Amino acid sequence: MIGEKCMTKRSLLLVLGIIILVFFFLRLTNLTLLPIFADEAIYVRWAQIMRAEPTLRFLPLSDGKQPFFMWILMFLLPLFSDPLLGGRLISVMAGFGSLVGIFLISRLLFKNRKTALLAALFYAVVPFFVFFDRMALVDSLLAMFGIWFFLLSVLLVNNLRLDLAMIAGMVLGGGLITKSPALFFALLLPSTLVLASWVDLKKPKKTMRQLIKLVGLWLVIYFFGFAIYSLLRLGPGFEMIGLRSKDYIFPLSWLLSHPFDSLKPHLGYYAEWFPNLFTWPILFLSLVGLVIVDRKKRRPVLFLFLVAFLPLLAQAAVAKVFTPRYLLFACWPLLILAALGLGRLRLTKNKLVCLMAIIGVMVLPLFYDYQLLTDPQKAPLPRRMRSGYLEEWCSGYGIKEVVEFINQRLSLGQRNIVVGTEGYFGTLPNGLEIYFDKERKVLILGVGVPINQVPDSLKEASRDNEVYLVVNRSRMLVKNDSQLILLKSFPKAEGPSGQDALLLYQLKNEE
Repeated sequence: MIGEKCMTKRSLLLVLGIIILVFFFLRLTNLTLLPIFADEAIYVRWAQIMRAEPTLRFLPLSDGKQPFFMWILMFLLPLFSDPLLGGRLISVMAGFGSLVGIFLISRLLFKNRKTALLAALFYAVVPFFVFFDRMALVDSLLAMFGIWFFLLSVLLVNNLRLDLAMIAGMVLGGGLITKSPALFFALLLPSTLVLASWVDLKKPKKTMRQLIKLVGLWLVIYFFGFAIYSLLRLGPGFEMIGLRSKDYIFPLSWLLSHPFDSLKPHLGYYAEWFPNLFTWPILFLSLVGLVIVDRKKRRPVLFLFLVAFLPLLAQAAVAKVFTPRYLLFACWPLLILAALGLGRLRLTKNKLVCLMAIIGVMVLPLFYDYQLLTDPQKAPLPRRMRSGYLEEWCSGYGIKEVVEFINQRLSLGQRNIVVGTEGYFGTLPNGLEIYFDKERKVLILGVGVPINQVPDSLKEASRDNEVYLVVNRSRMLVKNDSQLILLKSFPKAEGPSGQDALLLYQLKNEE
């Protein structure tokens, strides 16, 4: 591989610049191609409401969610005609922060520019991160906070400085007001002790003094982190964070009595998800980096192992709801291990051969990325992701087309428009509401699910308004109602049980 000594500062910046260009190309191209997802619609709608009504700035707490992502989006909404684009750009920029953080922490741990560049390159192209850095979800932002928290914590362990502890605490606080799994960051802070260069059993007094100082700085981190988290107590519904967490994780009593009931099937998901979302070449290199370890690199490798595998093991053991995006915050160490693994293979000193080897590793993830950017239905996503984002009710295929149709009807300027939708929150009605937030002539009205009959509220509205009904075919149980005229059908991706579609009906007034 390219030698550390041979890489000048100019060449380092050039390669890093190319990696950054690759990153933004893969994140920004066709950014809104993937249809809106249920949680995206909810988050964007919350941000709109929070911006419009200052007393509701803590609205996400009502559903047990931390509001930081929505707070950021509130200020971005006026800049974009498409609110979904604004939400997804937050994740893009969070991903860029993660890329920079991975480069810096790799450089810090292994003192090797080549390893740092490879780790950054892997972050730029691995489909797992490409996919979620393009979604208006909180997970990319959480991952960024985790990477920077550990970067600062690694710096702190050998540079016992109060300013580093204070900044690390603020970063921890940012994670805690983004999503609850940031608790793992706080719990894993002691893992940085394996990197301490001052531990010397021959000098126990000096070591103990340094350890006491470090523990004191850790307390500073916890103080700042949980002080920021406590700001959420200012809003009503703070207790819902703890209550809603019970919907996602099993209690400790259940875990003690059924220690393997959740663990075994979830480890099976790992065997499916990781080769798919990381691709086999990069996952293989991660294993090489973990197993084939130079003596001088054992401690940083152990640190990366702890930071990645302890949360992954804990999630597999206690999670009720299990999906790949909940693991994103813990997976970045695998990229650094992959970069280390490629270096450990020591293919040759010929630069051209090394370049060809890197390109060979990139072929599979880049082809996966190409499918995500051009035709997501062709991408080989894991079943759990494909069903949620492309096939089922939570996938927003047809939302854009319905919005365009309503705007066309508005342009005629005849009557007000009422659109009834299945459900009360999520892809419908929130996926439509975000596009008519300030349009007084359009009312989006959730009417429940499933649709067993035409709601009386829509029948009543049809006397003086244009009335439409938007519903997924799988949830439409009304048959042969003379008031309903099917205008358009927007198919979703085909799944094992068939192909669902978003249906647009017009409701005619028969009086």
